[in-house]
Amino acid sequence: MATKDDVTIGILAMQGAFAEHQVILQKLSIKRKVVTTLVRTMDDLERCDALIIPGGESTTIALLARLAGLLEPLRAFVRKKPVWGTCAGAILLSSSVEGAKKGGQELLGGISVTTARNGWGSQVESFEAALNVDGLRDSLKPFTGVFIRAPVILSISPTALEPPVQVIARLSTELLPKNQTLIPADEDNTDPRDTRCVVALRQGHHLLTTFHPELTRDDRFHEYFVRECVLPSLI
Repeated sequence: MATKDDVTIGILAMQGAFAEHQVILQKLSIKRKVVTTLVRTMDDLERCDALIIPGGESTTIALLARLAGLLEPLRAFVRKKPVWGTCAGAILLSSSVEGAKKGGQELLGGISVTTARNGWGSQVESFEAALNVDGLRDSLKPFTGVFIRAPVILSISPTALEPPVQVIARLSTELLPKNQTLIPADEDNTDPRDTRCVVALRQGHHLLTTFHPELTRDDRFHEYFVRECVLPSLI
């Protein structure tokens, strides 16, 4: 049972890697106790101070959320409280998406980016990369990014009325996919400012990662979300 001093973080548990997020959150050691709840109903969502939308299959997550009557409540939640999207969750938090399945992709919005689904291709193109991440505890120690059918950020376009976007992690341009429709092999992709290199960013109290921090034993991204996004929103 959460007390008034606890921080309740929900994990959307429609489909995907929600259990892995819960395990890491429950082990965090920070100045306020973190209580986790798996979100499947309106009652679950209403108890949350913040929300994580996990990796999985973005179209399936959106469909199951609609069937549960949660799609519009989730959109309202995103407008008011901190939300972190990982991989499929990053797609759902995007303002627009390319490469959606036939029939389209329902989005929650909240972060001013356009993403492309499966930017690196199929499951066999999955990979890991050492990331230098601004703001993490022990920031000189690289964080292992696990990329599984990961989305690619095509553009970042906040309006003057929206919070600015802060890029916190990039891939080397050498790791950008080639021989794909998204990034042709003969395209010059050596510009480190290319948004397709961006794999983690913040906008206001929202966090987006195109990879899976929950599939490592490293809790620093979860700590970052609580410390930098969630706790300041409660002041």
